[in-house]
Amino acid sequence: MPTAVENLLATLDLEPIEVNLFRGRSPQVGWQRVFGGLVIGQALTAATRTVEGVPVHSLQGYFLRPGDPAVPIVYEVDRIRDGRSFLTRRVVAIQHGQAIFSMSASFHAAEQGLEHRVSMPDVPKPDALPSEAELRERYLHAAPESVRRYWERERPIEIRPVDFTHYVSREPLDPTQYVWVRATGALPDDPAIHAAVLAYASDMTLLDTSLFAHGRSVFDKDLQLASLDHAMWFHRPFRADTWLLYAQDSPTTGGARGFNRGQIFTADGVLVASTAQEGLIRKAAPRP
Repeated sequence: MPTAVENLLATLDLEPIEVNLFRGRSPQVGWQRVFGGLVIGQALTAATRTVEGVPVHSLQGYFLRPGDPAVPIVYEVDRIRDGRSFLTRRVVAIQHGQAIFSMSASFHAAEQGLEHRVSMPDVPKPDALPSEAELRERYLHAAPESVRRYWERERPIEIRPVDFTHYVSREPLDPTQYVWVRATGALPDDPAIHAAVLAYASDMTLLDTSLFAHGRSVFDKDLQLASLDHAMWFHRPFRADTWLLYAQDSPTTGGARGFNRGQIFTADGVLVASTAQEGLIRKAAPRP
């Protein structure tokens, strides 16, 4: 039986159906809509398939409609520009004849230049934190059913929160969170695969940061939550199957939207990627 990581790699390995056209599928795990990180990762894979040997350095996407996990997603790539240093691609993800996601991606040939980077926050290392199995044993008996289902499901990305309070309490907290993430199995050496897997993982936990200050969580059934856009910048090489610290904060919520930022560090403190996302946070309409 394939592992969760093997299933993720299979879903990221798009089927070419014509020049600049690719088809992707969603895992059939009972989701009501396609996970946003999967669409980001597949769209990045589609764009990368039209670029020869130049790594991605940034992407910016907009979620336009909920994805239907029951049917394939068609990715149409527009080769906007091939320059000497930068290449630009636009990708549209299509289902039922309508765009569900659009993304621009920029690829940059490696070159030397000025360099500086911020320091990684001083937080416990992943080996000093409880594993997912230990978290389930220690906390899940007191967690809501929706939280238990989330943490008991086999996933391709392992998450180790530095602080688990948000998952078991309604206490308002500072809108900051730190989680260690990594793929749950070894990945091929291709840097493009590591970029796609990190793009997939970057949508996990980020929107939830907006809710910390309000004592709420993405598991609250009276909230309507959805990622509206997602931006990502790749600064330096990394491996997504080694521990990475995802440091997140939410500067503001308002107007039914929450704004979130993220910085991703290697375990030895090197900043390798940054993210930004705005998400919908709306009181759900009462069911009749």
